[in-house]
Amino acid sequence: MTAPAAEPEPAPVSPGFTGPLRGIALKVASVCCFVVMATMLKATQTVPSGQMVFFRSFFALLPVLAYLAWRGHLAHAFATKRPVGHVVRGLIGVGAMSLGFFALSRLPLPEATVLQYAAPLLIVVLSAVLLHERVQVFRWTTVIIGLVGVLIVLWPRLTLFTDPDGMGDGQALGAIAGITGALLSAFAMLQVRTLVQTERTEAIVTYFFISASVLSLLTIPFGWVMPTPEQAALLIGAGFFGGIGQLFLTSCYRYADMSVIAPFEYVSLILTIAIGFVIFADIPTASMLVGSVIIVASGIAVILRERWLGLDRAKAREANTP
Repeated sequence: MTAPAAEPEPAPVSPGFTGPLRGIALKVASVCCFVVMATMLKATQTVPSGQMVFFRSFFALLPVLAYLAWRGHLAHAFATKRPVGHVVRGLIGVGAMSLGFFALSRLPLPEATVLQYAAPLLIVVLSAVLLHERVQVFRWTTVIIGLVGVLIVLWPRLTLFTDPDGMGDGQALGAIAGITGALLSAFAMLQVRTLVQTERTEAIVTYFFISASVLSLLTIPFGWVMPTPEQAALLIGAGFFGGIGQLFLTSCYRYADMSVIAPFEYVSLILTIAIGFVIFADIPTASMLVGSVIIVASGIAVILRERWLGLDRAKAREANTP
């Protein structure tokens, strides 16, 4: 789980794209930060997901605000024309993050990460159904294939409900939470699409972390725990790495086109498989590996297709320019 539903997709902040290698490097750095964040959260073990949301959001806000202050953009972080829109985005995002962290606590790290890859596929479906966007046959085909990959990953966990001893119920619930969190993440991204029309990226990021910090406090009656010093260090560290990862993620789009950078999100799968094996002794299952390959291939196919279409449209505009 590299960039759970907490993270809004930042809009490009410059009209031109230069230095793609630098953009790719920043993207990979952001992925590494989010993997470290997820690893730290998983290592806290007994901490409730609502409490994880608070630490991940509040302590992520600190490096983000410090960076904006250093850049002289702190005022941009609080300037908004749509406070209600930010609250709605916060509600959806906190739900998605909470479910994602619950899945992280119940599933192996690579599986929890893979389920988050379903969010971009679900965005295509929601865009067609709710926004009535036109989706070509190719995109529908890749989305369907990708969702089959998700089902391949989920199915062994869901069948644990039939375990007569009930030993697999926790993993089955984790699988359901993971895919539900991905669905809410897709809804959150649709909300971000509307916010970017009037709001700066700095404001979207800042108000999300603020709303997530406040809303997560409502989960205190449902069983927060007093963290041990080790757990507290992991929770605070997860927040800081999440904030730094957000800064890298936002910055990478200054230097390269989104279609160039997006495929490098899948570096997280390699990292989580390695970390899951070394730290948590998680051995990838055949179904997880097969499903992951299908999901990643579908995601990359959509990205490359959109890039080719974008290039074709650009050539057509140039040809029609007198």
